[in-house]
Amino acid sequence: MENRNRQVLLKRRPTGAPTPADFEVTDAPLPDPAEGEVLVRGIYLSLDPYMRGRISGVRSYAQPVEVGAVMEGRVVGEVARSRDPAFREGEYVLGGYGWQLYSAVSAKGLLKLDPAEAPLSAALGVLGMPGLTAYVGLDEIGKPRRGETVVVSAASGAVGAVVGQLSRRAGTRVVGIAGGSDKCRWVEAELGFDACIDHRSADLGIALDRVCPKGIDVYWENVGGAVQQAVFPRLNDFGRMVMCGMVAEYNDVEPRPGPNLTSAVRKRLKIQGFIVSDQWQRFGEYRAMAAPLLKSGELKYREDIVDGLDRAPEAFIGLLQGRNFGKLVVKLGDDPTRRV
Repeated sequence: MENRNRQVLLKRRPTGAPTPADFEVTDAPLPDPAEGEVLVRGIYLSLDPYMRGRISGVRSYAQPVEVGAVMEGRVVGEVARSRDPAFREGEYVLGGYGWQLYSAVSAKGLLKLDPAEAPLSAALGVLGMPGLTAYVGLDEIGKPRRGETVVVSAASGAVGAVVGQLSRRAGTRVVGIAGGSDKCRWVEAELGFDACIDHRSADLGIALDRVCPKGIDVYWENVGGAVQQAVFPRLNDFGRMVMCGMVAEYNDVEPRPGPNLTSAVRKRLKIQGFIVSDQWQRFGEYRAMAAPLLKSGELKYREDIVDGLDRAPEAFIGLLQGRNFGKLVVKLGDDPTRRV
């Protein structure tokens, strides 16, 4: 075990798009777990778009990261030291904390992971918070029905990929929107979407009309901006708009003008936002459904793994610009369960 703990701190709150200067990479003493806590050696760190809101300082559904504090993030790791009888050294867990190599966390918040069930990193993506987000948002708000058309923005991302595959299992026509031809090819060929549109297309509206000739019944919103502007007028009567995120607008200093919501009345649209942390009680239910599908190959996913904690700030900046392809994960240390 190392004697020092590598960390990434929030050095200052960004104005507009974050830059590397907004973060500080430093070393701190190794944390000492208290009674009832576990020291977790991080193996994989999840980078997610929601983190942009946590460093803005704006009042929201969760407390922001304080300037000078460790950046927030969920970690999969190995128990390095335990002061709780429920966990032993060498076990693998989901629930480490922050952009750091080691974290001392309450044992009550940890979930044991079985490497035979799925790769450890999957607990941060397809079998983790992003997968649960897709499951809950569709079940509670989207409610896709056989024969309907579902459009998913950021379709190659950790959430969008699961949204599309679950929608297909419900018997819908699924159209993805992604950034670039490589992502679109993967969404169609590997995930089985009926079509995928490059959001950089010269006329996104015309492309949507071509692949959604009967209009759009459910729109899963991950992006906002120009994509939302193109999709919104093509929603059918009684359409549902699942407001999961708007990553294209997270770095805006001033809010953009939104779509004219008059048609929400005329079309009787359901537009609802949600926060997945409100539904953590369904995590076990989701994993019980998804894990067998993952193991059988029916549920597919892709990861974009960055090697080394020091690269986390640049990787996070790239995430907000759409440079990642699949679930973005930082490899913090050795994964004994995954040998090349």
